[in-house]
Amino acid sequence: MKRLAVISGKGGTGKTMVTAALAHLLQGRLVMADCDVDAANLALLLNPRPLWTKPFFGQKAAVIDSDLCLGCGSCEANCRFDAIRPDQGIFRVETLHCEGCAVCTYVCPAEAVSMQPRQTGEILYSETDRGHLVHARLVPGAGNSGLLVSAVKKTGFENDPESDLLLIDGPPGTGCPLISTISGVDLVLVVTEPSLSGLHDLERVVAVCRQFRPKVLVAVNRFDLSPTIARTIDLGDSLISATFK
Repeated sequence: MKRLAVISGKGGTGKTMVTAALAHLLQGRLVMADCDVDAANLALLLNPRPLWTKPFFGQKAAVIDSDLCLGCGSCEANCRFDAIRPDQGIFRVETLHCEGCAVCTYVCPAEAVSMQPRQTGEILYSETDRGHLVHARLVPGAGNSGLLVSAVKKTGFENDPESDLLLIDGPPGTGCPLISTISGVDLVLVVTEPSLSGLHDLERVVAVCRQFRPKVLVAVNRFDLSPTIARTIDLGDSLISATFK
């Protein structure tokens, strides 16, 4: 199975529109993955019919057993993320603030704190007119979206092993979700726009892609917004030129 990731250095370049267009134009058996899990919207263009949904459990979070808690406050005093709060003589964990460092489990004299899996999202497997679509929803405020991206890709591999192509709608930017997206892909298509911010972020995302050594192509969407910058990108007058040599 070949793997193509459509990405962008910044939001608003038309990346998802390009991905949906490729889904309709490419021949062969496709499986599609929306790896922009913080704001997945490829489903809006493909009109999927859900087949199943499963929960996604990310990083563990601390849980305090109220029956064992002595109310000594050691956990609160040692939590650097302000995730533990007093509650009527005992303590409780603000899950969204917990970073999973587990310090509280070491300092609790009563062993009342344990690290438990927490659901931070869900993975959806759907049917479309062009093939199956794997997409996800991340719980608002939850971290570890890079782990969820990896789970989305893995779901596509495991459920459609006979497909010719995994077409990925990646996230914008250069952070952990992008790195999880482009890891192991054969081809990256960077969708950009002819603006100063578009050019700057294009250079940044190409620099990240170079570390993983896929073949990199660039599509300039709305090229007529600035013919001068579009020509700069076309001529490779930047870090991009070094990428393709």
